[in-house]
Amino acid sequence: MADELTDAIRTNAQGPKSASGDSGSMSQHDLAQQIEADKYVCGKKAVATKSRGIRFSKLAAPGAV
Repeated sequence: MADELTDAIRTNAQGPKSASGDSGSMSQHDLAQQIEADKYVCGKKAVATKSRGIRFSKLAAPGAV
């Protein structure tokens, strides 16, 4: 889902914000709103993973046991 949203943002950024024709008019969400939606989806995906996006490691100085 996140990849689809990222691709949609990329496609929408290359196209016009609004368009009109004989059959009517169309406008897209602002680019800032699309980026926020992508960040939200990526955050939800990170929280769903086992490590929740955080890595713990134990550090020990050489010679100290």
